[in-house]
Amino acid sequence: MAMNDLNSRRLEIDALKALSAIRQHGGITRAAGALGLSQSAVSHKIKRLEVGLDCELLGRKSGGPMFTAAGEDLLHYAGRILALHDEALLSLSKSPLSGRLALGLTEDTACTDLARILGRFRRLHPNVTVRTKVRMSLVLRAMLERGELDAAIVQLFSHDVRSNDVVLYRENLHWVKHPELMIRQEGPVPFLSFDDECFYRQWALDIGQDDAVFETVFECSSAAGIVSAVNAAMGVALLSDRHIRGDMHIITDRLPRPPSLAYVVRRARKSRNTALDSLVREIERDIGRHGGLVLAG
Repeated sequence: MAMNDLNSRRLEIDALKALSAIRQHGGITRAAGALGLSQSAVSHKIKRLEVGLDCELLGRKSGGPMFTAAGEDLLHYAGRILALHDEALLSLSKSPLSGRLALGLTEDTACTDLARILGRFRRLHPNVTVRTKVRMSLVLRAMLERGELDAAIVQLFSHDVRSNDVVLYRENLHWVKHPELMIRQEGPVPFLSFDDECFYRQWALDIGQDDAVFETVFECSSAAGIVSAVNAAMGVALLSDRHIRGDMHIITDRLPRPPSLAYVVRRARKSRNTALDSLVREIERDIGRHGGLVLAG
């Protein structure tokens, strides 16, 4: 390709963000919602990108792949371009920070690209030490109340969000099972449960039973373990949107509808410092741009 041809082409940052959001959220409609745009606006950005590059990026055959080979190639570069773009902007606008922060994370957030955000923060602010602890949400909330953490990214029911929480994004919670699992009308429902410190479990056992009686047949603190147990047709479980796999069946009858979820940054009551303010802003801004956190791997 001649240099003049290269100079006439441009990769627009907003178009790359739209393309990445389509991959992350599984389609144009969901990507538009996450980005706060109309579906037509997202489609227009992708079409302009395709015209400018003279190739198709999205697969448009029913039942076919979501992206063409060219689209997959561009997605690989888009992730690197967007990460460097955001880091450059932050580097130019950053102010000197120092200090120590104690941050709590749930497994759901620790196993995402939040590590990328924390790594970038460390590079931009080498004099700030961030010590991270991964625990269940209920444990993190108790640690915040005791002043053992400066802040935590926790998952909770939407109706439990406080006025001073920073809401990062929201998800739905579902009852799920494997298609091969048959639930008898009579007898207990086999329940795949997180451990005693899980607020899903507390809701299911204290509120969510109604006419159903649960028998806990599997208990695990790891989301990966619960997903594996669902796929093995061992029982029903409560899982959020991000953990729903294509072969899982969402149960909409017999069991009560679960509350929606919110992922928030919650600070300790007396935790106020410039480094924490900056970290929270960067997390909020990055998640707002991408519409959520991507599961690692």
